[in-house]
Amino acid sequence: MTVRRLLCQLAQRRSKIHSREEAPLPSPPPLPPSCSSSSNKNARPIVPLPPSGTRTETQIPHVGKFENPRRFDRESSAGVLGLLLGIFLVRMGMDSSTIQAPPTETSESTELEEYPPVTCSRIKLRDGRSLAYTERGVPKNRSNYKIIIVHGFGSSKEMNFPVSRELIEKLGIYIVLYDRAGYGDSDMNSKRTVKSEALDIQELAERLQLGSKFYVIGVSMGSYPTWSCLKYIPDRLAGVALVVPTVNYRWPSLPESLTKPDYRKKLIRWSLRIASHAPGLLQWWVTQKWHPSEGDPTLFNQRDIEVLKTTPGFPMFTPENLRRRRVFETLRSDFKVGFGKWEFDPMDLSDPFPKGGSFVHIWQGLEDKVVPFQLQRFICQKLPWIKYHEIPDGGHLLVHYNGVCDAIVKALLIGEELVS
Repeated sequence: MTVRRLLCQLAQRRSKIHSREEAPLPSPPPLPPSCSSSSNKNARPIVPLPPSGTRTETQIPHVGKFENPRRFDRESSAGVLGLLLGIFLVRMGMDSSTIQAPPTETSESTELEEYPPVTCSRIKLRDGRSLAYTERGVPKNRSNYKIIIVHGFGSSKEMNFPVSRELIEKLGIYIVLYDRAGYGDSDMNSKRTVKSEALDIQELAERLQLGSKFYVIGVSMGSYPTWSCLKYIPDRLAGVALVVPTVNYRWPSLPESLTKPDYRKKLIRWSLRIASHAPGLLQWWVTQKWHPSEGDPTLFNQRDIEVLKTTPGFPMFTPENLRRRRVFETLRSDFKVGFGKWEFDPMDLSDPFPKGGSFVHIWQGLEDKVVPFQLQRFICQKLPWIKYHEIPDGGHLLVHYNGVCDAIVKALLIGEELVS
């Protein structure tokens, strides 16, 4: 039977896979003392969500275990391939940063959209590539805080990060959003590495004259350039926030007790092999029409699904766009670098702000089905200088929940938290 014919059977196989019973797995590590709001004066409380959507931890059905990895072992290699490419590689890319909020028609909008982007500008990098960017918020010359936002997989400088107009004006916030290499209007980088992503950010800040220090917020897949900034340019950072950051299962310090039961590790390993050795097959697969719907509960929690109902979708991931060589190659190289072998292990990093005054933050949803909260808790145990924020009923699209972006910015810039 040909590979193509096997792949055509995946739609039927998928429904059987998700109906299988999950076996119990070890409990996740508890919230580390440094991350618990009840045991440390530096800890940050959980951001409150609208009352109607609030849940307690005991009400969340999947807390304390990963999905059963053995269900994948029972499937043929074609079944694994289908789940991998159809669910993980494509849908993983549909992170919060790819969502574009509907245009506003009233003057009462409180979102960042109230500050329309400046006409697309470009800078020339030292290696000859061009990097495109937009500026939002208050004018740079009267700003008190300068933030660079790093978009995720499949997104661009046009991403929506809904900070209220009131907060932007009150604090004097200037924001730069840029297209990472190959995305949007930026040139591709055939030599992309984890380090090159940080150096692009540093050169962007230099060309825009953002000063000796600036803030960085990395969303989802945009977290790996942010980790790279902590490694290679810590002296340029005024503060850092990683929002639903992806985790690379190849980091040496991650314990097998957490990664082995997590089926995502197997999916990533297979996806890297296919992206490296069978790109033609991969491109053919992701342009087919039998992938899960945008409201797939295996990927999104209920609050995420509600967010998806009010967004125009994920235009970069249409079959038409994925057939474009530039789009496909950009996504493929970004994925390979983000989940490939790094030059460093983030768990070996030192506190970039040993004298205090600034912090590194991680924001994570307890119901995130793309990035497991168990691993984020472990990272904060290993790096106690990180301020950990866990939203009880938050999924992977939590930046679109009411008030969350304001909370992220307040915690990052002035250390202020919303208190429930």
